[in-house]
Amino acid sequence: MLTLARRRLERSGARLDGIITLTLPTEEERKLIIGLTGLHRPPGVKSVRIPLTALNEAVVAECGMPLVAALEVLHGPVRNRPAERSDEERARMDALDAARRRAGGHAGDPWFTAWLEQLTADGTLTRLVRRGDAGQLGWACDVLALLPAQNISLPVLAERATGNTKALSGTPVAGLVLRALALRDDVAPPGTAAERRERWDAAGVILDDLASQVLVLGLRAVESHSVANWLREAADAAVPFRLTLHQLTIHSLTLVAPDVFVCENPAVLRAAVADWDPRCAPLVCTEGVPSGACHRLLSQAHGRIHWRGDFDWTGLRTTAAAVERYRAHPWRMSVPDYLTAIDAPLADTEPLRGPPAPSPWDPNLASVMAQRGRAVMEERLIPLLLADVHGSATASRGG
Repeated sequence: MLTLARRRLERSGARLDGIITLTLPTEEERKLIIGLTGLHRPPGVKSVRIPLTALNEAVVAECGMPLVAALEVLHGPVRNRPAERSDEERARMDALDAARRRAGGHAGDPWFTAWLEQLTADGTLTRLVRRGDAGQLGWACDVLALLPAQNISLPVLAERATGNTKALSGTPVAGLVLRALALRDDVAPPGTAAERRERWDAAGVILDDLASQVLVLGLRAVESHSVANWLREAADAAVPFRLTLHQLTIHSLTLVAPDVFVCENPAVLRAAVADWDPRCAPLVCTEGVPSGACHRLLSQAHGRIHWRGDFDWTGLRTTAAAVERYRAHPWRMSVPDYLTAIDAPLADTEPLRGPPAPSPWDPNLASVMAQRGRAVMEERLIPLLLADVHGSATASRGG
């Protein structure tokens, strides 16, 4: 009876106007309840109902204290669950209000709103509140308010946002930020170290300036320092070269080629090596989502940037971002190019996966891709892409 009474009182906020039901009472319990309530219950009764007021009067008479006080003496405080729920809801609302205030210019962005809704719906916010960690959401918003950045290191970002250089090193705050960045970039939440690195890179945050690299072919710079000299030697020998963000940070490069071609897959760059002409326009390979090193390199290009990616939703997003960031010219990224690739004999296609993306430079492209429902990797267009790159050498010769 006391266990049932505690549960009922905790659910009701310690109100005594409820009734508890005891099922299959023993003979001793039946007689006790008759004495408490003054109502007869026959032997073998399946269940009996006891008003809490009657149980409270009996406890007062027997123990000299109210029922709630007696329960606290026996097994600790009687929780007020309605008040707890109210306090918890108020704490959630306070945390959300603080998050919006601390998000800077992102507070009105659809992805930011979707992030807060997601954290609320899946119970993440409730867990933070119950653990007393609601402040972590505020720190995550302080970090997001500083993004996107321009090649800032992760410890520096963490220190600026939270005062702790290790606050984003595999911490729950970092997890919150990465979930938000995934929504911003319209991709699935990162589940591997490589995917987490991609999200930080896309936001301009560098985890390791040696690990952040970009693959190039035929790239030349006007400077005469060691990195520029290595590039010239590699270009003369038609040897692919990897530049690290560290190299690009300590040695600036000025790219003066009138055209720079950017591809997504190393297979394209590797195929270009076989028939490379030193007068070809340089070729830069992003190897997927552009790294911090790639962005730093292209920010120093003074010519036209011709950009392409795979015919999938990620390829459309990276191309659209390049058009906005570098005023890049989409390269073989039109509806005819897609149809040529997908309708080619033995075309290697796969289902389009993930959230759809627009193609603002050619709005029909995204629509046609959605209708076909197939992604086509860049390798299907290698002959056409190489013809464009090698054609740049012909143009430079005046041919």
